Amino acid sequence: MRHLRFLGYVDEVARSGSIRKAAEHLNVTASAVNRRIMDLEQELDAKLFERKPRGVRLTAAGELFVRYIREQSSDVDLMKSQIEDLKGLRRGNVRIACSQALALDFLPREIADFRARFPLVHFDVRVLDHERAMAELADYEVDLVLVFRPPYLANFQPLMTLGQRLVALMASDHPLAGRRTLRLRDCAAFPVALPQSSIGGRQLLNEVMARTNLRFDIVAESNSFEFLRNLARRDKVISFQIKIGTMDDEEHGLIVRDIDDRDLPRADLVFGQLRGRNLSVPAAKFAEQLVTMLRTMRAESAPAPKAKART
Repeated sequence: MRHLRFLGYVDEVARSGSIRKAAEHLNVTASAVNRRIMDLEQELDAKLFERKPRGVRLTAAGELFVRYIREQSSDVDLMKSQIEDLKGLRRGNVRIACSQALALDFLPREIADFRARFPLVHFDVRVLDHERAMAELADYEVDLVLVFRPPYLANFQPLMTLGQRLVALMASDHPLAGRRTLRLRDCAAFPVALPQSSIGGRQLLNEVMARTNLRFDIVAESNSFEFLRNLARRDKVISFQIKIGTMDDEEHGLIVRDIDDRDLPRADLVFGQLRGRNLSVPAAKFAEQLVTMLRTMRAESAPAPKAKART
């Protein structure tokens, strides 16, 4: 599949924005990369890159060609994994983008369970905000996404959704720690540490603040949930995350409290892929595992049916 290697030259130049940088990463000469690109441009009768004084930029034709390359690469990965599957080796890669809330416990646990059955499978996990995660899915950078409140993507195929509520994290000796359920107005009386505005949970809070008179004393913002958790543990501030990404850790001084449903609507955690995308065998099997787990969690969180009154 030597031709795929040469197509990979174009992809690498598109990613790096520089023929020289791409050549260094590919461990070939810049002239060899440039020659292959010129050969392709001659064959296609179209310029793939605009040469700039400080690098290159894809033309419209180049953008179409790079998308084609990535689709072909994905199909090759699928074919390779199917061949390995026929051998009984279960080799292959699973590329998944997830929201930070899934990186603490849920996704590591699911990957560990999967690798206990298929130890030769390799995982590439990218922890991103929901917009970047969906962009990487659209660009064939990942096979699957598991994100909270994903933005619209025309060719996105949800495989499973799980309603999530926002919860409050605080030190175990915080003045509100004795309550099981909190109102947002109670939290607003104390300093808070919030995720940055690119995070789905923060956007949910912003929407509530925009339609109410609620205002928070925001003393810290971060794109790191781990930082926010540790700050809440040490500084009597309240932070917020979705339920699946939190757990009581009273041994280390951190507790979780539900927010009253009247204050914050629940929103969906969504697991999915591109519509019509053929997943590699390991990715498809891992997707099946996640769908089963999320379905079980949804059933467990569903309210019990009310008993019929006797007549």
